[in-house]
Amino acid sequence: MNKKVKWGIVTLIGAGIIGGGIYSQMPKTNDELTEADKVMSRTSQSKKKALNVNARVIKPQPLTDEYTVIGTIKPDEEVDLSFETSGKVVEIHFEEGSFVKKGQLLAKVNDRQLQAQLQKLVAQLKLAEDRVFRQDALLKRDAVSKEAYEQVKTDLAILNAEIDIVKAEIELTELRAPFDGVIGLRQISVGTYASPSTVVARLTKRAPLKIEFSVAERYAKEIKKGTNIQFSVSGVGETKSYDAQIYAVEGGVNYEGQNYTIDARALYPNKFQELSPGGYASILIKKNEVSDAIAIPTEAITPEMGKDIVYLYKEGKAQPMEVTTGEIRNEKVVQVVKGLQIGDTIITSGVMQLRKDLPVTLDNID
Repeated sequence: MNKKVKWGIVTLIGAGIIGGGIYSQMPKTNDELTEADKVMSRTSQSKKKALNVNARVIKPQPLTDEYTVIGTIKPDEEVDLSFETSGKVVEIHFEEGSFVKKGQLLAKVNDRQLQAQLQKLVAQLKLAEDRVFRQDALLKRDAVSKEAYEQVKTDLAILNAEIDIVKAEIELTELRAPFDGVIGLRQISVGTYASPSTVVARLTKRAPLKIEFSVAERYAKEIKKGTNIQFSVSGVGETKSYDAQIYAVEGGVNYEGQNYTIDARALYPNKFQELSPGGYASILIKKNEVSDAIAIPTEAITPEMGKDIVYLYKEGKAQPMEVTTGEIRNEKVVQVVKGLQIGDTIITSGVMQLRKDLPVTLDNID
């Protein structure tokens, strides 16, 4: 190998060594540091971005402990009308869907044979009364025995009893309204052979109405005679509340599917008969009322480690606060008895995203 080639190789190796040394002294990229920088950058950005929420300023308000059950609307009285005897219907004296008064004659079956018997007995009555009169006069003059007098008196009494029996049988051929009410659809026609099992029509007393419902056994103390309730009926124009009063409570407890319930009935006057029996009623029962309760929306409370937590808005940040709820609640709000004060601002939306000191922006405040 000649000297020129040898020195060229040495020069190349030296240049490589020098270049490697220079490269080793240059700053390197650290992957862990780069990832840490990214996390810090995201954290910084998240801190700068506040969560938009809604809030409410706590004010004292009346709060009623109430609950709702479903009941049925029943007529005060209702009966399927039928004759007490058998026979051919000869008269009908009512119009379907009309109002009838107690004692009004509604229909009649054939009573011609009974009327004939009655006329026969009435004809015998005058003769029997005359016999008693004559025997009484003779007895006063000792012209007849007391036994003979007693016999004609007995004959007269038997005759009067037979007349009463026939009159009672004639009454059975007449169908009369047992109470005031609205009579329904007619189920017979003139000429129909009716028996006690034949329904003529249904009579319904629509004023007052009975509201029948059941409540859980734990509410038994609140359900008693004289308790006022409110109920609403769907399908009656705009939703409207009606006032009723409990007049009777079942003496025993029902057991249905692991539940113990008590039956009760309330009366609604229904003076204008705007409500009809047979439908369902949503019944609102009130237990007690607090005039100045601290009440918050139920969705503002989040359970954390067995505690109820709400978040307060303080100086632009969310601050958690443990609260104790009371017994009074409804579908929208719940009473808070410890942990909050009048004037506190609680966050009511986005509560699942909140944490301590998280910046928040109020979009709406009640």
